[in-house]
Amino acid sequence: MSGADGTPVISPSPPSSLWRDRRFSLFWAGNTVSQFGDRITELALPLIAVGALNASANQVAWLTALIWTPNLLAILLGAWVDQQPRKRRLMILADLLRAAVLLSLPAAYVLGAVTLAHLYAVAVLAGAAGVLFNTSYPPFFVRLVPRSSYVDANSKLSTSRSASYVVGPAIGGALVQALTAPVAIVVDALTFLASAVLIGRIPDDEAPPAAKDEDAPSLARRAGEGLAFVVRHPVLRASLGCAATVNFFTFVAGSGLLVLFASRSLDLSAGTIGLALGVGATGALLGAVCAPAISRRLGVGRSIVAGAVLFPAPIAIAAAADGPVWLRAGALAGAEFLSGFGVMLFDINLNSLQASVIPDRMRSRVAGAYSTINYGVRPLGAVAGGLLATVVGLRPTLLVAAVGGALSVLWLLPSPIPGIRSLGPDTAARAVGDGDGEDESRPVAR
Repeated sequence: MSGADGTPVISPSPPSSLWRDRRFSLFWAGNTVSQFGDRITELALPLIAVGALNASANQVAWLTALIWTPNLLAILLGAWVDQQPRKRRLMILADLLRAAVLLSLPAAYVLGAVTLAHLYAVAVLAGAAGVLFNTSYPPFFVRLVPRSSYVDANSKLSTSRSASYVVGPAIGGALVQALTAPVAIVVDALTFLASAVLIGRIPDDEAPPAAKDEDAPSLARRAGEGLAFVVRHPVLRASLGCAATVNFFTFVAGSGLLVLFASRSLDLSAGTIGLALGVGATGALLGAVCAPAISRRLGVGRSIVAGAVLFPAPIAIAAAADGPVWLRAGALAGAEFLSGFGVMLFDINLNSLQASVIPDRMRSRVAGAYSTINYGVRPLGAVAGGLLATVVGLRPTLLVAAVGGALSVLWLLPSPIPGIRSLGPDTAARAVGDGDGEDESRPVAR
């Protein structure tokens, strides 16, 4: 069987369980170990800025923003990645680059040469390597996992990610306290090295490099084709509009504003806030585990619709919290629990649907275009949230975030998405309303 570009696609029959598939197990292990490492760096980088460099709140905010900045160029990087035949090697390269960049921090710390500019450079370079990995990921994923197992595979990967958010901060905090923040970052660097080794052990069935086409379109043109494909495709257009809207409004509420609200408006102690958020984080873990069963019961499309509402709407529960301490803390934990459950229901099913409707030759370009818009709105939402909270206050800002985010479902309702029940060889054709003939959006049959 051949892919959209004529190259052979090797798709072994799926085992009864993905855990019995050595290739997927290696990929899952590499992804899982690096996710736990990321939680360490998310805590350690700001602590280096605050503790070692006495950075201001504005400087710490810039550090966070710079991590997301490379996503604005994802549309171009995705167009370049689509032309590269060896996606697995690019993912390994991305892991090695992140490890090297992170190891520069403890080295500079030992030499007494850590600066804010160095931290900013680490944020940008690590973020850029992350974009390289994420744009190489989609075409590799569909070679690794049979279409019938997309939801199951995404559930397993998301479960690991959710678990890292539940226990990762505690592990990171203990390491930072025991080793100091710069030295703790060594652990994250080692997780990327481990990920590179594990992915490197996956048997390589990617097609050999093709002869260079002198008449190939330019990078900018290929990037434009990726964006145009998203805009024209009814499923991708609706899902991007929904995801970008919900991300904008959830970043309006932002974790920083939510913590500030819990502290100042709800008058909760730091320990109580931490406990409430920790309990709430288990919602994402449960959502990742339950998503496949819910998808089978409701259908993929309706699960996406339900997740699009359940992800942002619970912010209103936290905003309406009042009464005794246990009730205020419970409202915060409940809001986080339901929101975490909703985002897993949304992400797992939407990622699986997208993998089914994007053709092989366009995967990285589409991922890049999608990331540029979807991630690009996040810092805009954070800025808008800060301005809105200054003008109208924290509680109204959280209510705006809840309502605005829930209204993102309006992108989905008129689209084909709610009617898609399961993923199969004809999913792409059904998504564009083409029941016969060949369509360029149809993925390779597996």
